[in-house]
Formats: sequence, structure tokens, C-alpha cells
Amino acid sequence: MKKTLARWATDIWYKDPFIGVWLSPLGFLFSDAVKFRKFLYRLGVLKKHTLPVPVIVVGNITVGGTGKTPLIIWLAGFLKDSGFKPGIISRGYGGQAESWPQWVAADSDAKNVGDEALLIAKQTACPMAVGPVRVDAANMLLKQADCNVILSDDGLQHYALNRDIEIAVIDGERRFGNGYCLPAGPLREPIERLQSVDFIIVNGEKSEANEFSMQLIGDTAVNLVTGEQKLLQEFNAVDCHALAGIGNPERFFNLLEAAGLTCITHSFPDHYQYQRHDIEFSDNKPVLMTEKDAVKCTAFAGKQHWYLPVKAVPEAIFSEQLLNLLREKHDR
Repeated sequence: MKKTLARWATDIWYKDPFIGVWLSPLGFLFSDAVKFRKFLYRLGVLKKHTLPVPVIVVGNITVGGTGKTPLIIWLAGFLKDSGFKPGIISRGYGGQAESWPQWVAADSDAKNVGDEALLIAKQTACPMAVGPVRVDAANMLLKQADCNVILSDDGLQHYALNRDIEIAVIDGERRFGNGYCLPAGPLREPIERLQSVDFIIVNGEKSEANEFSMQLIGDTAVNLVTGEQKLLQEFNAVDCHALAGIGNPERFFNLLEAAGLTCITHSFPDHYQYQRHDIEFSDNKPVLMTEKDAVKCTAFAGKQHWYLPVKAVPEAIFSEQLLNLLREKHDR
């Protein structure tokens, strides 16, 4: 049911030119509610919390995947290389822990802390905490780890946490869909929200002068059971299955197609909780998935299952400008 609803919403937001218009009054109501909530924060009716270290929020204004998780992983490495000690916080979406916040380690259970959080912790080796109240997660980090900058995975709309730098990530292929706010379109906030962020990163090719481009690269698949590595081109000779439970599965499928692979594709909702039968097929063909999917499938994967790690590569000028701004904030 969730899978069907996700496809229906995606079709309306990105393909159907008519239904979104009919639903647009609901989108305007949602937009007004968002603006009123921000107004309450400005008045002080809703409380904001300021941390003793700089906070960098990486998020988006649309529902669904834009590539912010690979960017968070890149940022963590970049900040460490630049002499900072980053800690990472997140909502822990999909996590079913009984209490919050939760500390995230490389051996945490994705069912408790969420798939994206586990992937980030594995890739960055940075201290990380998750929870619905990001202020609580950040305070856990500051008490239990030596951090001098906080990276917030998502949370652009979590105004209870004051931030020093905002980075908005855009899907370069889908952009803003029909341009309406939920539920008529994919926007969490009106497009003009981008005028107030510090950096706009486009996953793909940028189209505006104030944007920075970012590419996701990956050409080597890793076996979930053996750890064996293979270049994607080595799968060209056989038909494969490809599955993805991410915000925009087509981006992953297109990457495989561009590498010359012929795949039977299987789309699942973002943060889908896989069962063994979801990834097993009677033909025993190779099954390729994203790394985000893999952290939830390792326990019941077979030797036919592979995942494709990808790395974010932002353009160099972004790195320079971000570092200058962060040092300015850090030295205050």
C-alpha cells in the first residue's frame, strides 16, 4: 500500500500537470502554516536553542532523496581533513528505538536508529546521535564526545535548533516538480526559502548562478556476504536485478544503465524495511542495490547480492567558500 501511494504521489508531483493544480489550495494552506510557524519562532513564542559550537544544517525543501546523505559523509571527511572535530545529528528516520536520543555506532541496528544514520556512522567514523528533537541529540554529542562543529543531517525545517550555516541540496533532475507545497507538490517550504540559505548544492548539473554542482560517483560493487569487489562493467555480460528504496530510485537505475548494465528494476519506498523475500528471486541473477539498502539486508543476503557505494564530489569553489564561512563562525 505504501509503495503504491509513493508512486501515486511521485506521478502527481513530477509528471501529472493537472491533479497538482486541483490540489493546489491545500498546498497554499500548507505553505501558510509553514510561514506562520516560522513567524512564531521569530516572535519567541516557540523557543530556539543555540549550541556552544557552530551548527551546519544540510537539508532540502522537497520530499524525497536529493543526495544529502552522501554530501554529509563528504562534509564530515572534509571537516576532519581541515582540522575540525565534527559530530553528526539526525532525526533517525525509520528508527524504532524505545527512547531518544540514541547514540549511533558502526554496529548499531538500523531498525533502532534508521538506515541513513547507520550508513553515515559507518562511513564517517564520527560521533553521531539521533532523535526527533535534534537539540537533545546535539547535547548528547557535546556531553559524550569531543566535537567543535555539529553537522545536522536534514533539519532545514527544524527551527528549534539555531544554525550558523544552511546548505540546501536539490535534485538536479527533478528540481521542484510542479512547484507546489505538500500535498499538491513535493515542497516542504516555498521555493523562496532558498533565498535565505548560505549554499545551494545541486545533485547533478546546476542551472542557476548561485548554485554549486555535485556529482555522485561510483563504479565498483561490493558483495554483501564476501566483501568481494567488482567493477560495474563486469556485470555487463549478464542480466541483473536492481532494487532501491531511496527517495529517487530512478537515479540509481539510471546510473547502472549508464554503466552498460541491463537490469530488472524493483522500486521500494524510501526507508523501506526489507524482508528476505523482497531481495530473493528465483533466477539467481546478480542483485544490485544502494549502500543505504544494504545496511538493512546484510543479515539475510546471499552471495548474489551486491551494493554500490557512491561518493559525493562537490565543485572545489564550494569547499573554499564553506571553509571560509565556517572559520569565520568558529572564531567568533
